[in-house]
Amino acid sequence: METKKILVLCTGNSCRSQMAEAYLRHFAAGKADIYSAGVETHGLNPMAITTMLEDGLDISGHTSNHVLEYAGIDFDFVITVCDHARERCPLFPGKAKKSHHNFPDPARASGTADEIAQQFRATRALIKDYCRDFVQQHL
Repeated sequence: METKKILVLCTGNSCRSQMAEAYLRHFAAGKADIYSAGVETHGLNPMAITTMLEDGLDISGHTSNHVLEYAGIDFDFVITVCDHARERCPLFPGKAKKSHHNFPDPARASGTADEIAQQFRATRALIKDYCRDFVQQHL
């Protein structure tokens, strides 16, 4: 059976898509090749790294990639994790099934350091549940 290819797309490939990539890899356990990208590249958000480490997943080696870097890959699924990315998502020729969920952007969080950390954790929990369900339904 051919391994499924999944692309997670957000605006800057710094937080939400990085978290989703890590959780999809974790839950898919080798049943899919997971990529993440942005319609822009903002670099990996340090709070995203810290927040994922709290849940046992190390994303510090991830890179912030532009969606056009993956233009030649025939994806089975393209998941947009913010409305902005869905609106600006390039067309992917072929069979890619599109899924969308607009997660709150923790990089825009404000307040004390603890309040910001809580917003990252809340988004992480939403993404983790979504990814677990996605893998159960599609893989």
